Amino acid sequence: MTKKRDWKPQTALVHGGTLRSGFGETSEAMYLTQGYVYETAQAAEARFKGEEPGFIYSRYANPTVDMFEKRMCALEGAEDARATASGMAAVTAALLCSARAGDHIVAARALFGSCRWVVETLAPKYGIEATLVDGTDIANWEKAVKPNTKLFFLESPTNPTLEVVDIAAVASLANSIGARLIVDNVFATPLQQKPLQLGAHIVVYSATKHIDGQGRCLGGVILSDKKWIDENLHDYFRHTGPSLSPFNAWTLLKGLETLPLRVRQQTESAGKIADFLAERPEIARVIYPGRADHPQADIVRKQMTGGSTLICLDVKGGKQAAFAFQNALDIVLISNNLGDAKSLITHPATTTHKNLSDEARAELGIGPGTLRLSVGLEDADDLLADVEQALKSAK
Repeated sequence: MTKKRDWKPQTALVHGGTLRSGFGETSEAMYLTQGYVYETAQAAEARFKGEEPGFIYSRYANPTVDMFEKRMCALEGAEDARATASGMAAVTAALLCSARAGDHIVAARALFGSCRWVVETLAPKYGIEATLVDGTDIANWEKAVKPNTKLFFLESPTNPTLEVVDIAAVASLANSIGARLIVDNVFATPLQQKPLQLGAHIVVYSATKHIDGQGRCLGGVILSDKKWIDENLHDYFRHTGPSLSPFNAWTLLKGLETLPLRVRQQTESAGKIADFLAERPEIARVIYPGRADHPQADIVRKQMTGGSTLICLDVKGGKQAAFAFQNALDIVLISNNLGDAKSLITHPATTTHKNLSDEARAELGIGPGTLRLSVGLEDADDLLADVEQALKSAK
């Protein structure tokens, strides 16, 4: 096993958590196994009792998955982690393991559609009350608190309008009432924002985005302190089976090796494209965390070390113009995914947030002309040229 050192992220993402077999392989081994054998019946008994270290069944833990979890801990600065089959498996497990019947959740209303469904529809089925607030004002969180409030949940930056929530302020409020804060950190990536350092108690990722970042597989991860994971998540994870496959874990390990290089270039290109779009007459609004005109620019400077790989823009002319712009793009692909090596664009009102009411979308700033652009690894000048020619169709 690689020894832990005071490594910077680029080094930890190449070497952190590595386990090597007796063959001394350079690349991480892929342990495609369901179960494990024991030298004796006594050894099996001791392992099931927890008296002897080792793996039991790959639904519980697996050497390749273990490497991915440890590498994520090294990057995030977390004590422990559990990898899941998808980002939504991570979100759902984190929420359900943090609250029980009779508890109350306060969540920022600007959430990915499936996250909002878990909070608004699934949680109440289990007797967990939920209140959604405009998360950009800490006063709204304070007003929503009830005697049974046990959990806060937010995304920052948000999907798709890139609102930014003051994580430290919400964490402080959570601590003052004995609640926990879960942060979905997908849009910032673990390189450009550290929620645990800002006071959050639990961080979740869709590892599908950025961490894989090359359109290959699904995955998720939950990171927190070891005590919370042991006491709240461990048994849920063991018995309900949302575990990550070893193959996907291996793929995500390979993605982590290049994560800093990819995110750096994607963010640089996104900044150039955001500045270009902000000057175009066809565009009504651009929201980008790296720009001085971002609505929460002061909070961005305080808690993020970079901008984003994503841009939110509103095309004048509504849905018809937004569709015409998307259809005219040559390099940028129409897809509901994000954080990929390929530049992707989506129309949230008809895809990721289509199940929300018109009023709910309006509250979130999602209009008929709103688009979410995820910037990839293509040459920035080629992307700018593609965007420029497509804007001629947005009439």
